[in-house]
Order: sequence, then C-alpha cells, then structure tokens
Amino acid sequence: MSPKDLQARFLGLPCAVVGAGWMIVAACLLGVLSVLVRHVAQELHPFEIAFFRNGAQLILMLPWLVVAGLSVVRTQRNWAHMRRSLFGICAMLTWFSVLTMLPIAEATAITFAAPLFTTAGAALLMGEKVGVRRWSATMFGFIGVLLIIRPGFQEVGLGHGLALLAAVLIAAAMLTNKSLARTEHPNAMVLWMGIYMTAFSIMPAASVWTWPTVDAWPWLAAIGLVATAAHLALSHSFSVADASFVAPFGFTQIPFIAVLGYAVYGEVPDLWTWAGAAVIVVSGIYIARREAKISKAVATPPAPGVVSVAREGMGPKG
Repeated sequence: MSPKDLQARFLGLPCAVVGAGWMIVAACLLGVLSVLVRHVAQELHPFEIAFFRNGAQLILMLPWLVVAGLSVVRTQRNWAHMRRSLFGICAMLTWFSVLTMLPIAEATAITFAAPLFTTAGAALLMGEKVGVRRWSATMFGFIGVLLIIRPGFQEVGLGHGLALLAAVLIAAAMLTNKSLARTEHPNAMVLWMGIYMTAFSIMPAASVWTWPTVDAWPWLAAIGLVATAAHLALSHSFSVADASFVAPFGFTQIPFIAVLGYAVYGEVPDLWTWAGAAVIVVSGIYIARREAKISKAVATPPAPGVVSVAREGMGPKG
C-alpha cells in the first residue's frame, strides 16, 4: 500500500479519530524533542539551543508567509503577542534547563501540571468563575505533583523547582493565548510568537555563546524540524476535532517519554512518579471535560429575547 493510500484512509476516518491521531503524533514528537534537546545540551547551553530551535522554526515558516501574504499577520495587539512570547521563551529556557537536571519522565510529568496553574490563574487573575468541582480537581492534581516531588521524603533540588516554574510559565502563556484567541487569527498568533521568541532568545544565547561543532549542526536542524512538525500536528489536531476531546490524548507523552528515557538513558521512573503522573492526568482530563461542558452551555444560543452572556464577553462558569 502506497503512502498516498495510507493518507487517504487516515483522512477518511471520523474527525474525532483523526484529531486524536494527530494529537498522539504531536505528543510523541514533543517527547523526541526533549530527548534531542538533552543530547545537544551535552555540548551547548540550553539557552543557545532555545535560540536555534526558535530560529529554525521561524525560517521553516517563512515559505508559508510568502504564500499567505503579509495580511495574515496584521494585528492591533502587539503588546499581547509580546507578553505571550515572553512567557513562552521563559518557559522554554527553564524547561530546556530542567532536561539537564532531572530524569526526563519525571520532569515531563511535573510540567504537565500547567493546566492546573491555568485553571487557578483564570480564576485569580482573569476573573473567570471556577466552581467547586474544577477547584477540587485542581487541588487533586497538585497532590499528584507532591507525589512526584515528595518534599520531606527526598531531597528537592533546583531541577524540581525549575520544573514547577516551567509549568507556571506555560500556564501564563496559555492564559495570554486564551485572550489573544478571541480576536487574533491562529496563523498570525503562531508567526508573531516565532518572531518574538526568536528575538527574545538572542540575549540569553549570547550570554553563554559557543559556536556549535560540525557534529552539532544536524542535531540542531533536527530540533527545529521536530519542533515545527509537532506544532503542525497540534494545529491539525485542533482543526479537525473538538479541543476538549483531543487534548487528553496529549498525556500519551508521559508513557512515551518514559520509554524513550529508558531506551536512550536507562532511566526507570519509580512508582511515585507513575502514581503522581496518573493523578495529574486524571485531574487534567476532568478539568478539560468540565471546561468543555461549561463552554458549550455558555455558547448555546439563548431563547428569543434573552441576552447571551457569551456575546458580552463573560467567562465560563463552573
């Protein structure tokens, strides 16, 4: 069977199945990306790797910009794009540093607490009404983080703290993304993020700069390609299926990265890491489902003569 036949069969599946498939592909690619970053970090500082990663992705997006035209990047919210990208580059610099400090599966599991921080931030900073059930799921998820870190039962090092900081920064970027998504085109959001994150990564990279060896360049190119492919897979996933359905499939990154960590580095996650990851996954899936249910209820057209709160810009309730 030819690749075209396989592609046709895949695209002929129900949208939900196709979306889930793209999300699993994205999760696996992000796992590969983490392994590539750790490998290159044996030679280059994580800050420098982040610069090359962003620069490569931006270069790969330029042909799309030429085809689409400059009109797709017009925006009236430059400060919001800059803020989102600043959170994003800080998260990336922190995360790449964490990959050199902790077992790769443990680090990944901790950063998957980002949706928990997003829920808390939406309530505390954006005035979104979060009900008892979502607060309970969020607290349950943080128990999972404690199971992995186990303060008081093992030494909590800098890597654990930076992993939590990365999760907070990812959540901040996600919150800003929520705001931008109300008015901005998705492609414009992606391109502006690439431009600003590349610019923001120049100074950190310059502070630790060493020229890559000849052997490092193919690995840096692979990081850019894998990162771009992961982003495209995510975009395809969210474009063909409901986000609340496909998002939980992103958690497949945890077992996949555990397999990679064992195969490449001989790292075996302990029972506490698996237990904590399971708690985080369960809470994350519940929050995603709950938010989708509430958003659907808010977005339901009102009866004649009733004002829709969704059109007034109110946040979801729950």
